[in-house]
Amino acid sequence: MKYIADFHIHSKYSRATAHDISVEKLDQWAKIKGIQILGTGDFTHPKWFSELKEQLIPAQEGLYKLPNKNSATNFILTAEISCIYKKNNKTRRIHLVIFAPDFETAEKINQNLGEKYNLKSDGRPILGLDAKELVKILLDISPKIFIVPAHIWTPWFSLFGSMSGFDSVEECFEEMTPNIYALETGLSSDPLMNWQWSYLDKYTLISNSDAHSPSKLGREANVFEFSQEPNYSDIIEGIKNRAIPRKSASSQCKSALISTIEFFPEEGKYHFDGHRDCKIRMTPTETKKAGGLCPKCRRPMTIGVAYRVAALADRKEAIKPKDAPDFKSLIPLTEIIHEVKKIEKLKSVELEYQNLTEKGHGEFNVLLNLSEKELTDISTPLLAQAIIKMRNGEVVKEAGYDGVFGKISVFGKESQIIKTFQKKLTNQKSLFK
Repeated sequence: MKYIADFHIHSKYSRATAHDISVEKLDQWAKIKGIQILGTGDFTHPKWFSELKEQLIPAQEGLYKLPNKNSATNFILTAEISCIYKKNNKTRRIHLVIFAPDFETAEKINQNLGEKYNLKSDGRPILGLDAKELVKILLDISPKIFIVPAHIWTPWFSLFGSMSGFDSVEECFEEMTPNIYALETGLSSDPLMNWQWSYLDKYTLISNSDAHSPSKLGREANVFEFSQEPNYSDIIEGIKNRAIPRKSASSQCKSALISTIEFFPEEGKYHFDGHRDCKIRMTPTETKKAGGLCPKCRRPMTIGVAYRVAALADRKEAIKPKDAPDFKSLIPLTEIIHEVKKIEKLKSVELEYQNLTEKGHGEFNVLLNLSEKELTDISTPLLAQAIIKMRNGEVVKEAGYDGVFGKISVFGKESQIIKTFQKKLTNQKSLFK
């Protein structure tokens, strides 16, 4: 059985998030997207933790559901923690995604960290604590806790970030390194980029949305294969097992992470280097020639993910590690509809999104599985072709930089194709009515 999972999300108690996030809305949007396993996010925040305990009931071991019979979402307890500290004469800013096996363990984590740190200030709490020491604290609470460095290439807050990161996992976690099994690639990189550095071959690469609103769920996600309905242990074993399903001694379920769903990494807001204030975006090669300085203001630019990967990589070309999961890059469905809407003069992105996800049985099914004919039957020929082109990687890329999201389009400036479709669709009834 295949399950799609998104582990890294946030609640309304994190900064810069939607104010109307609720457990019910997360459940509703998970269904719309086609997500079966969803991280709770922010279980360290007292108010969100209380809401989770009040509203969720046990399902499989370590997984929880809403009591509503129509709810099919399995919630797994997760949180992101920010560690800001000084190490080797440099300020480090590392984000970690934490998985807890049950509410009792999550409560122990909150009690322990709450004695020294303010967990009420943000859903993603900031701790003045070495990431290595946090791993020690967590595993002393329970060996079942699972820790994943978040968005490992992001310049400002990550394991390998250009502004505050390290050059290896060992440099960060020292003797606790054997407890790190997986790394989160983040929106601005994909597995192909990470496969350029042989050092990472031993780690499982996972992908999550880091969603700050329910509609952003699943912009990156993970696809698992389970031999039966999974529990917490099966999911963790699936991450460790990577692409080949195996049965562990602690589980009756064969499980594996078989693929990830990715942004086109150029859409991520830190893919290339640049200086947002001066509207300067540069490739790694251009940045090297400029000495890392903005050609307009001569101040240091933010060095992005592509540059940092190239600096640490030891392969000229990416080589997929043995047993590594596959991946597929997608454009969010609303973005595809929006591009087509401009061409076809259609009325509403929201209405067409609702139409497609309802008739197509979820966003992921529409983007990944439906044939061109099936897509045309529930939408328009142009939208169907746009989705097929995206699946084939036939896209136009404008890379993000210094906090500015990139743009991925299907047609770009293919004006002749657009004109041809406009003629064909002149007399066609729109499904937006």
